[in-house]
Amino acid sequence: MVMDTLQIRMNKELLKRIDAIVKSGIYSNRSDVIRDAVRRFVWEKEINSVSKKGDSVKLIRSIRNKLSKQNINLDKINKL
Repeated sequence: MVMDTLQIRMNKELLKRIDAIVKSGIYSNRSDVIRDAVRRFVWEKEINSVSKKGDSVKLIRSIRNKLSKQNINLDKINKL
């Protein structure tokens, strides 16, 4: 899968923490850490976009029903 390149700047302390995570073996490199952090941020924002008013259970069931009818490639999503 071809990925776009993104240049970002971070302070030294944050980079030290990222490097410590890489050194622990959880991730293989800085890019993997940052990609996972961004992925988690986006997912959190999408989940929190569900209204806390009204019948949220009904809304979520409706969303799940629509998603279940779509052909979703989970491998592709997990590679984001």
